Amino acid sequence: MRSGGGVWGAAGLATWLAVWLGACTTAAPPPSPGAPAGTLRERIAALALGQVEFGSVSLLPVRREHSRIAGPFEDGGRRLYCVKTRMFGRTFGKPERPKIVVRDDNGALSVLRDEEDVCEGHRSEPFPELDTASAPA
Repeated sequence: MRSGGGVWGAAGLATWLAVWLGACTTAAPPPSPGAPAGTLRERIAALALGQVEFGSVSLLPVRREHSRIAGPFEDGGRRLYCVKTRMFGRTFGKPERPKIVVRDDNGALSVLRDEEDVCEGHRSEPFPELDTASAPA
């Protein structure tokens, strides 16, 4: 009788699982604190990809299509951007439609929670930086 868990063995299975999980992650690593890199739109895309709503902790590979951004616009003295996309991969059938509101405070970006209603009525434009950042290599 064999010991060690069959054909793969425990070590082989663990290695395969680690490689598979590494290949399935699509979120870009967060930029190092202190020195913002890239254009403002690229930084907003990176911030969006770091959010759970946009699949940052998904074990399944996700892809984003038809991403849009609205802004900048002022709301109560705040400079805001609205980001939305169609995300495929975590659910079967209909795509998810995540949306976030990003605040730009003199270059420091942050996500505002429960503020999606401020996005209504603002013209959006294509946001290829988000689609490109999440495209498989």
